[in-house]
Amino acid sequence: MLGKSLLVALSVAGLLIAGCESAKKQSTSEKKEVHGMKWGYKGEIGPDRWGDLSPEFKLCKTGKAQSPIDIRETKKGKLPQIEFHYADTKLNVVNNGHTIQVNYEPGSYILYEGKKCELLQFHFHTPSEHLFSGQAFPMEVHLVHKCEDGNLLVIGVMMDEGAEHELIKKIWEVMPSQEGEVTKEEVKINAMDLLPASRGYYTYSGSLTTPPCTEGVKWIVMKEKIEVSKDQINRFKSLYDMNARPVQPLNDRVVMESE
Repeated sequence: MLGKSLLVALSVAGLLIAGCESAKKQSTSEKKEVHGMKWGYKGEIGPDRWGDLSPEFKLCKTGKAQSPIDIRETKKGKLPQIEFHYADTKLNVVNNGHTIQVNYEPGSYILYEGKKCELLQFHFHTPSEHLFSGQAFPMEVHLVHKCEDGNLLVIGVMMDEGAEHELIKKIWEVMPSQEGEVTKEEVKINAMDLLPASRGYYTYSGSLTTPPCTEGVKWIVMKEKIEVSKDQINRFKSLYDMNARPVQPLNDRVVMESE
């Protein structure tokens, strides 16, 4: 159980979104306040300084199981299948000042390792935060789940340049350009459309990739990529030109790979 630190992490990650006032659009190099602390992706408040910005963020500096990572050496094994139970949800898009996030209605979940993990939201990073043998991709989507034991499980999917993606098209058409804005539509979407056809994956124990960098997060990174168009990549980058934390040391962790 992550207890109090989990509640902080959920809040910082934007999982418990409340109505907030519109604010002037900021680039990722500008300052953003979270719990009174300003952090971003560049300069004096960039990732290499997160651990010094607040005692709450100390794991960003001292943690030994941090995310993202460069997935290079893996150990293959007979890993459990992920059983997806994602239902349609009404489109609820938030510009939270760090990314574009889509909040999911209750009732969608996965079953993994005997646990039920509810899908809370998904959001985007550019470039990809995880690397495959040193290779980054234009974008990465993170599907954030809270499991019945209280821990977090995040599924990462690489997004490569290619054909236009229909679900991304629906989201981009209504995504708010101003920080703090929320767009709600009757349009229905389903996160299943963000998953690649092949369900092979890598998995390891890591952390949130944003402050407070809470550890104990189960990561599942899909091996196969999905495609988005160059225009769709540029549309996101027009709001967030860079919102990816650099890869962190693997230390003594083992990355498992499904057969």
